[in-house]
Amino acid sequence: MKFVKDSSSRQVTFSKRRTGVFKKANELATLCGAQVAIVAFSPGGKPFSFGQPSVDDVTNKFLHNSTKSSNNNNNGGSFDGVIMEKLNQKFMDLMSEVQVEKKKGKMLDKSLKKKKLAWEGMDLNELKKLSGSLKRLEEDVQEYIKQLEASLSLILLAEKVVYAKSICIE
Repeated sequence: MKFVKDSSSRQVTFSKRRTGVFKKANELATLCGAQVAIVAFSPGGKPFSFGQPSVDDVTNKFLHNSTKSSNNNNNGGSFDGVIMEKLNQKFMDLMSEVQVEKKKGKMLDKSLKKKKLAWEGMDLNELKKLSGSLKRLEEDVQEYIKQLEASLSLILLAEKVVYAKSICIE
């Protein structure tokens, strides 16, 4: 490991690492019932903190060795502890869902990149030829439609003439 020299890269690295550290601290608090507090200052000097149950409780306990905070949270049946445990579990579930959605997004992005359109990579002359071919195809289809309509008209006329002849004969 070495110091990131570029300030913008350092800020990005800090943001990503901070999120990971806070997540690990939350997992430690959830899984082990530990009281955790983290305070970090960004390269720009902005403070960020995470605390379980809170930064104030943990720092007060650390600085003053108070038992107030430990009595509230070491009692496994306390109302606050139950709420905190449920909130932590909800947080972990949501983080898992976020990871699943990120993976889906990456897979979708990869599949879209793999699909190439038929005209990608063609130069201008090839595109003009393709355009001309498509116009000729459209003209041929229109001509075929006209022929079918004419045939249908002749068939309808022929049926009327046969019907008219059969009426006259009777």
